[in-house]
Amino acid sequence: MRILLIEDERELAEALSAALGKHGIVTDHTVILADAVELTRQNRYDAILLDRRLPDGEGLSFIPELRLTGKDTPIIVMTALNEPKERIEGLDLGADDYLGKPFLVEELMARLRAVLRRSPELAELKITAGRMVIDPLHLSVTVDAVPLDLPRRELLVLAALARRKEKTVLRSTLEAAVYNYEEEIQSNALDAHISRLRKRLIDAGAGVAIHNIRGVGYLMKEE
Repeated sequence: MRILLIEDERELAEALSAALGKHGIVTDHTVILADAVELTRQNRYDAILLDRRLPDGEGLSFIPELRLTGKDTPIIVMTALNEPKERIEGLDLGADDYLGKPFLVEELMARLRAVLRRSPELAELKITAGRMVIDPLHLSVTVDAVPLDLPRRELLVLAALARRKEKTVLRSTLEAAVYNYEEEIQSNALDAHISRLRKRLIDAGAGVAIHNIRGVGYLMKEE
């Protein structure tokens, strides 16, 4: 899963990005609305976390601007402005949820799962491929109901391939599923993840194979 975090408190943003990363969530972060608008044009996000008090204006103004582009990406407002009238204002402007600061990461994760379940595209959160069942929100995978322990980034690659099984997945798509836009990606990093993942899947008898489509990307096929 990939989300956009619009938050000007750097320490909070870094802590949130690290905490969400442990749940397998890739986080792109920006502190200003203008950059957020551009990032939503360039990338597809599963959800957006939005603060209200931002350097270039009221965060809520971002919601109608995004909706005018036709995107219905779930938005959770997270802010210290948490009086009833402020919550009503945010929800009336189109926010899918409203979370007052401070909050627990566990509560944020629960609210993320809730808004994603409402999304037609993500209604079926669990992914099946071969003998695997992958749960991206809980960062888990089983083979014939037996848990398979995978490093976070390998699991993100696996989920991205399994979601598009029997189709070629571009390298850029896989990299976007694993790294945020600020990270420097080594040229062979993705290939290394794939190589280790292949061995683990074979050892586990997962019933899938990952094929290299030279110069394009990778393809997962069920065996």
